Amino acid sequence: MSVYAAPVARLIEEFEKLPGIGHKTAQRLAFHVLNMPIEKVERLASSISDAKLKTKYCSVCGNLTDSEICSLCSSNTRDESVICVVEDARDVAAMERIKEFKGLYHVLHGAISPMEGIGPEDIKIKELLLRIQDKDIKEVIIATNPNIEGEATAMYISKLLKPIGIKATRIAHGIPVGGDLEYADEVTLAKALEGRREI
Repeated sequence: MSVYAAPVARLIEEFEKLPGIGHKTAQRLAFHVLNMPIEKVERLASSISDAKLKTKYCSVCGNLTDSEICSLCSSNTRDESVICVVEDARDVAAMERIKEFKGLYHVLHGAISPMEGIGPEDIKIKELLLRIQDKDIKEVIIATNPNIEGEATAMYISKLLKPIGIKATRIAHGIPVGGDLEYADEVTLAKALEGRREI
C-alpha cells in the first residue's frame, strides 16, 4: 500500500519510467510539480503533449522537426556538398552547438548492432545512398559514436561509398581537451595517435 494519495503515486510511477530517473528523483520531481502554480503545470503538460503530437522526422535528413522539411535542410546557407552522418537527432544538436559544421546532416536512427539484431536495413543507410544519388555530394563525414556499433556502422558506410567515388571521412577520436594522458585508456590513446595531424 502506497503512503501517497493515488494521483501522486501515479505521477511518481510515470516519472520513474523516464530514463535515468530513480525512485527518489521521481519523488522530488512529483513534489516539485505539486508545488508549482497550476498555470505552470498546465504549460508543462501542454509542452509535453505538443512535443509528442507536433514533432516528426524531416523527410530529407531524418532530424526532428515540426514541418515536412527541417530548418537545416531548407536553409540556403548550408553547404549541400557535405553530409554529416550521425546516429541520433541529439547528435545533430551536439554538432550544431560547436557552430563549425556548415553542411547537411543525415540521421541514421541507430547503429548496426548484430548482438541486438540491428542490421544495415534497420537504420537509414538506404535513404543516405538515395540522397547521395540525387545530389552532388563531395564528402560524407561519419560521426557515429566511438563504440563497437558506431565503428561497425562507419566501416559499413565507408565501404558502400568507396565504389561510388565519394570521399568518406571519420571524425577523430582521442584525448579530450583538458584531459591527462595518464588517465586515458589504451583504445582512446590509440585513436588519438591514429588521428594525429600535422601542426
